[in-house]
Amino acid sequence: MELFDIAWNNIRRRKGRVLLLVLGLTIGVTTVVALQAITRTLQADVGNKLDEFGANILIVPHSNSLSLSYGGLAVSSATFDLEELRDQDVAQVWTIPNARNISIVAPKLLSVAEVREQAVLVAGVDFESELRMKPWWQLEGSEPETEGQALAGSRVATLLDLSVGSPLQVGDQVFQVVAVLAENGQQDDDMLFVDLSAAQRALDRPGAISLVEVAALCTACPIEDMVAQIQAVLPQARVTALRQAVALRMEMVGQLMRFSWALSAVVLVIGGLVVLTTMLGAVAERKQEIGVLRAIGFRRRHIIHIILTEATLVSLLGGTLGWLVGMGAAAALTPVVTQVDLPVSWDPLIALWAVSSALLVGVAASLYPAVRAARLDPTTALRAL
Repeated sequence: MELFDIAWNNIRRRKGRVLLLVLGLTIGVTTVVALQAITRTLQADVGNKLDEFGANILIVPHSNSLSLSYGGLAVSSATFDLEELRDQDVAQVWTIPNARNISIVAPKLLSVAEVREQAVLVAGVDFESELRMKPWWQLEGSEPETEGQALAGSRVATLLDLSVGSPLQVGDQVFQVVAVLAENGQQDDDMLFVDLSAAQRALDRPGAISLVEVAALCTACPIEDMVAQIQAVLPQARVTALRQAVALRMEMVGQLMRFSWALSAVVLVIGGLVVLTTMLGAVAERKQEIGVLRAIGFRRRHIIHIILTEATLVSLLGGTLGWLVGMGAAAALTPVVTQVDLPVSWDPLIALWAVSSALLVGVAASLYPAVRAARLDPTTALRAL
């Protein structure tokens, strides 16, 4: 009879104890898998939301500037060798190797124009991209949909006495205010937003772009590589990563992952203790059986092999069940507990990790009971027969 057959027959004869072992491993693996799946979903959701809340890469025209000062007093400044960004440069951003990590590209044309006899900072924007880039904006009115519609910052609206429906003229272009931006304490309050193409015509700057904001999905991507790639396709521009936003996002994601791994380690240790105590009890119950095996010629390594084979089979079953139940629990609990709309990803790596963890915990926890069983004196064990 093969050693595997002996181990398999032992499992079949002791269904109650095996069920206890499988249940302990299943609960432990289920908890860890569900926790990891929920944490990964939260990580993706946090990354997506933080990526949507503003740009993390800024593209501006390259220029050389010279500032003159004497005794701490600014005398004058000059900007020379000023390059210019164009409409076609925006399309170049999408050609970089890491374009799959780009979420939003929002070009802008900024200029000061006279509106109702007041100097106003006018921003020509692509409203679809701009509104996605700034989901915290609160609008009184409706979102602009056509080139002839405008959005006024709160202080500009007060300065020019604008309200929803008010007409205004910028250059030779006439616009209608369709929304007023609620005050948010940023420079947006002092700006008048119009369609980019309409602004280029009104300001007589066809095809011109002042700057481009890029929201990059960089939860796990190399932000510096993306900056270098954009710089390569736009040599006339200066590309900068807004490191504070990136650092904040990565720190939040890191905290989620560290908490998840710490709790997973605790759960796996508890699962290992359950396996250890159960296997020790099984060895104590099987002294006579082990004594008979030793008496008929089985060596210590054979006893260890039989017990570890049993632990391996039980661990495989517990790990597989734990993965299935854990992923099902994560899929059911994530939208309820976390209020996250993203679906839980059935990553095969989680399945591999779950089964491997169950094997590692089960076999490691069974090693001491197996060695202890192999060291039993067969004469002492046979006296109880």
